[in-house]
Amino acid sequence: MTDIAVPTRFERPSALSFLGYAAGIMIFLWALNGAGFSMEKALSSPPRFADFAARAFPPNLAPDVLERLGWKMVETLQIAFAGAATGIVLSLPMALLAARGLIFGPVVNTVTRTGLGFIRAVPDIAWALVFVVAVGLGPFAGTLAIMIDTIGFCGRFFADDMEAVDKGPSEGLTATGARKLDIAACATLPASAPAFVSTALFALEKAVRSSTILGLVGAGGIGIELKVGFDLFDYPTAMTVILMIAVVVILIEALSTWVRQKIIGEQR
Repeated sequence: MTDIAVPTRFERPSALSFLGYAAGIMIFLWALNGAGFSMEKALSSPPRFADFAARAFPPNLAPDVLERLGWKMVETLQIAFAGAATGIVLSLPMALLAARGLIFGPVVNTVTRTGLGFIRAVPDIAWALVFVVAVGLGPFAGTLAIMIDTIGFCGRFFADDMEAVDKGPSEGLTATGARKLDIAACATLPASAPAFVSTALFALEKAVRSSTILGLVGAGGIGIELKVGFDLFDYPTAMTVILMIAVVVILIEALSTWVRQKIIGEQR
């Protein structure tokens, strides 16, 4: 006869833990109330969604529509790639300033990290509005918005990647009297390069998704076509835009995943 282990039971929560759980539930209910959650609206939504689907299908696949939307999608990808690539390059010096214990002291690290945190705290569509005011309507505003958003994203994670590398080579160079900048260039940056590539690919995926909606505020790309489709109740064209966005984003994510797997395989 074999011994069968008895499943571990949950421990009875302490009074403090129970109060924490109760507080979490109360906050959740408070958030639902503030969000306007309505069971009546939730239950009545399926027929409305079905009506939208019936009016949106089949998508508008007219050649002239596909050509117009195709060029807008190309513009969207141009915004994403140009903004992300520029942001990735500019985020590297920001990461060197933000990485603790690498080149600069805690004051510079803290100020830089605070600035990067502020950039990340502002949504990309808000940056698009700012740049529409600054440079006018069009894809250049969207490119600048993607660039700034990418700097905030990659700058922080590049810094964390450099802080997480093996300190052995850096300590060896320090023992020989090498300067901090030389240590960063010869030991830290090469060791962090695979992580940089992975982070940069995530940033590119994020940029492609973001660039599809920047047109809603006049920052170029296919988002304006989606807005016009819904404003004019042209649901078949709006559905075509949605499907095009989904296909492009899925393909970009699949390509990014394949590249990351190749990098991980080479490291092993």
